[in-house]
Amino acid sequence: MATFVDHTTIQAQGGNGGHGCASVMREKFRPLGGPDGGNGGRGGDVVAVVDPQVTTLMEFHHSPHRTASNGKPGHGANRHGANAEDIVLNVPAGTVVRAANGEVLADLLVPGETFVIAQGGRGGLGNASLASPKRKAPGFALLGEPGSQREVVLELKTVADAALVGFPSAGKSSVIAAMSSARPKIADYPFTTLVPNLGVVTAGEVVYTIADVPGLIPGASQGKGLGLDFLRHVERCSVIVHVLDCATLEPNRDPLTDLKIIESELEQYGGLDDRPRLVVLNKIDVPEARELADMVNPMIEEMGYQVFEISAVSHEGLRPLSFAIATLVAEKRVTEAAVEMPRIILTPKAVDDSGFTVSFEGEGFRIRGHRPERWIRQTDFGNDEAVGYLADRLSRLGVEEELIAAGATPGCAVMIGPEENAVVFDWFPSVGSASQGPRGSDSRLETRTEYLS
Repeated sequence: MATFVDHTTIQAQGGNGGHGCASVMREKFRPLGGPDGGNGGRGGDVVAVVDPQVTTLMEFHHSPHRTASNGKPGHGANRHGANAEDIVLNVPAGTVVRAANGEVLADLLVPGETFVIAQGGRGGLGNASLASPKRKAPGFALLGEPGSQREVVLELKTVADAALVGFPSAGKSSVIAAMSSARPKIADYPFTTLVPNLGVVTAGEVVYTIADVPGLIPGASQGKGLGLDFLRHVERCSVIVHVLDCATLEPNRDPLTDLKIIESELEQYGGLDDRPRLVVLNKIDVPEARELADMVNPMIEEMGYQVFEISAVSHEGLRPLSFAIATLVAEKRVTEAAVEMPRIILTPKAVDDSGFTVSFEGEGFRIRGHRPERWIRQTDFGNDEAVGYLADRLSRLGVEEELIAAGATPGCAVMIGPEENAVVFDWFPSVGSASQGPRGSDSRLETRTEYLS
């Protein structure tokens, strides 16, 4: 059974907002108590939060569906519905949240950092909140908005300062165990390491983290072995350390060949050209390995690499290696601190931006915009007065003027919302101001009857 997951897809559903309440106060000796319907509660959000105690996405691999609770409806006597609790997803530092199309939505690095994956719907207003001098006793309330639904991909990229890369059984796990307090599994067969291991190293005044990435083989960037699954854990590292096995008995294997193959895989994976490299010739406690390391050391230095001959068993050469990594990490930190943060440009909305668009389609006119679509979701179409209130809102927003300018005529089809989830109705323009009749009715319905006759 797997114990480490660094890539998974989840389905998040925000909670629906509670409906508002349409109620009229009925108390003895208070015949004109007025509307007292409360507002609905907000639906819960699905929120990702960075938790330093979490190191894997295993929990979401087994339970990919997360649904927040709905807000409670409002009640009479001005009692508002309760807001729903948010669902918190604890994710490890370094988690990237992507949309289904691959767009990066958030890159969560700092403990406590949050991102709302699916937002809960807002609660509907009760008739007490809808009352106005013009509409003293509304006989309707607004519906709660449905929560948003989103499919996202969670991808974990290890946050470490240095990454140990190399062939299987090159001794990477032994090196990290010798340099830090980490205790990864160590054995004399390939692919012993199946998950990235992290260790903390102190070199003088510099404290840094080092990652042991599972072994790479030729073709890793195309998915062979475990390489493609774990090359993403190298992306955030400041330093790449090649661990080369000088005591391997496999045919067609030597330090120079291994170095060229691993570099080729890193190049094909892409995005790692700017990382400084160090080369480690490991297992020099074996006499034949020491001879081979002494022979290839000058050749690798001629290629532009800084080379260290070490033994993870006897700890020979580990101290100079540790300080060399610390130097590169410190330089990288200074460079990142000196980089000027990008300037945030705020572009205000244009004064003539109505917040919606009207376009002609083959079957009629389509209206798109955040507010019109939200108002549609909040309207109870079984209540004539609520439909009239919607017409008032659309008229104040300028929708009718835009429809007339676009060539709409009485009785034509108007669609509000996207094609897959639009509300379609026959449009009849308002006559003058939206005068209100008795509660539960709207004079414009009579106007429509005149058109139809």
